[in-house]
Amino acid sequence: MSHTSSRQVRWFALMLTLVLISVTYLLSESGKVQINAEALKLFAPLPAVMNSPDNVITDGKVKLGRVLYYDPRLSASQKISCNTCHPLDAYGAESTRVSTGHKNQKGNRNAPTVYNAAGHFVQFWDGRAPTVAEQAKGPITNPVEMAMPSNAAAVHVIKSMPEYAVLFQAAFPKDKDPVTYNNMALAIGAFERGLVTPSRWDAFLEGDQSALTASEKSGFNTFAATGCQWCHNGAYVGGSAYQKLGVMKPWPRQTDQGRYQVTKEEIDKMVFKVPSLRNIQKTGPYFHDGSVPTLDQAIRNMAVHQRGVELTDAQVKSIETWMGSLTGEIPMSYIKLPELPKSTSQTPRPSGE
Repeated sequence: MSHTSSRQVRWFALMLTLVLISVTYLLSESGKVQINAEALKLFAPLPAVMNSPDNVITDGKVKLGRVLYYDPRLSASQKISCNTCHPLDAYGAESTRVSTGHKNQKGNRNAPTVYNAAGHFVQFWDGRAPTVAEQAKGPITNPVEMAMPSNAAAVHVIKSMPEYAVLFQAAFPKDKDPVTYNNMALAIGAFERGLVTPSRWDAFLEGDQSALTASEKSGFNTFAATGCQWCHNGAYVGGSAYQKLGVMKPWPRQTDQGRYQVTKEEIDKMVFKVPSLRNIQKTGPYFHDGSVPTLDQAIRNMAVHQRGVELTDAQVKSIETWMGSLTGEIPMSYIKLPELPKSTSQTPRPSGE
């Protein structure tokens, strides 16, 4: 055998050994894959309820908030509710690029899921609302969304139904006039603070090593090796910081400048809230404009534009496999459709259908 042939054989043997090691590491289901312990320190399990000292959760608030969340009479056409764009039985997000609102108008941003959102540090893609209660105020009077002409108009609708007066009094017993726009938002916010979807990832973080497969553990290692954990971390695997979209390579679509449209600060151009990866396999399409239909492509885009790397098909599949462990259980009893208060002769009729 020639010297060249001998070297080729040794090279082939080395490559085969490395492949076998990789296959054993990535595909073994024996549970012996060692997860990246340092990266794991950046994460925490979901809380049972996302409490807030500014909006103490009570049974009365939650009961009222659940009713308000499902009530389409808070829209001008009386056809659109919070649940229309954030369907709770479908992981809290529509499967469309953007939502359809009043008079079939289209929004300009993808509606993110409401599940686990109350734990995020701000709301909306641009962070213009600090809490889910403040967020709840926006869509009701947005002319493209629910299109109520004013806060007072929404309160008038609510006050036209005596059953609501009872619910508001139970939710805000210390208020002389509890039926207010602010209390409406606080009740919706209190309800949303119970929209938590614990998953196998949480069981793993709490000590159950068997909660993840070896492939999922390997997927987390790939996720961490790519550097994704520096933005997507914590209990919500995101939702805790702003980040520029296109750190390493400019984002191709820059019509929406993100937080810049709120602050008008140059540094905030193309800056958005980092989305949570919780239930990510169920909440596509992806990004602020809903422009990417598949999770596979979303992972590739993030690697290129945020980390400056091209992932292989195997790496993408590995990361996506781990992301499956973030899919939680929908709390079906908590989101059960309530009986809505009955309209009266004083309840305004639909307008602008």
